[in-house]
Amino acid sequence: MWGIRLAEIGLTIYTPIMAKTESGRLYERVADDLAAAIAAGRFDIGQRLPAERVLAQSYSVSRPTIREALIALELDGLVEVRMGSGVYVVARLPRGGKASETDIGPFELLETRRAIEPEACALAAVRVTDEELEELARLVAEMQEENGRDVVMSEDADRRFHLGIAEATQNSGMVAVVKMLWDARARSPQYQLMSAKALAAGVKPRIDEHAVILDALRARDPEAARAAMRAHLTRVLEALMQATEVHEIEQAQARIAAHRKKYAAIA
Repeated sequence: MWGIRLAEIGLTIYTPIMAKTESGRLYERVADDLAAAIAAGRFDIGQRLPAERVLAQSYSVSRPTIREALIALELDGLVEVRMGSGVYVVARLPRGGKASETDIGPFELLETRRAIEPEACALAAVRVTDEELEELARLVAEMQEENGRDVVMSEDADRRFHLGIAEATQNSGMVAVVKMLWDARARSPQYQLMSAKALAAGVKPRIDEHAVILDALRARDPEAARAAMRAHLTRVLEALMQATEVHEIEQAQARIAAHRKKYAAIA
């Protein structure tokens, strides 16, 4: 039981393992459990939730899953993320009295893309036309230009770049799957909140990584294309994880520097 493991870290939560939700989303099950605990008063208003690392260990899930669950609670107005401090309970019940609709979590989505898009890229490497390569190069240039002007437009060029690679496979099934993943990204409220945090942290499409992908496609090298796409999506996942921690890290570093300065003055 999750409740037993949570009790071991000093919490008063005691809930049985929940029935599997219709979606089967693990982060949604964690979010539902925490929301039930908040509604039952097992966390006080203003109380800080256990650290992400502790929750991950208690639920026996990954930190990205906990991050997705906290995003869902944040969207419902149950918690507030205070950078440099933690996640605090701010309401017993969701806005409007019920939980908002959920969708594929941002890290779930990236894991799926990391499984699918490298294979699409490898297939595209042996089928891409010169005209398609020219279009992909134009999109990389557009991303670079828009990065300094309008990141939203840069991200749109990023989307068209990835869909262009899928189309270069000449496989309608691959095109449909990749398009579905990008459509899910666009409609997911969890992804939209995570994207807003990433933009605030300065995360933008990485031109160098897209250039490496393009070079592998130009070389018609499927192994290099697969590796380049996988490396790119791995870095995207890492950037999203860091985006929600960057301010906390900066503040922690500032506190450490202040302490060092204080003790240096005393010495």
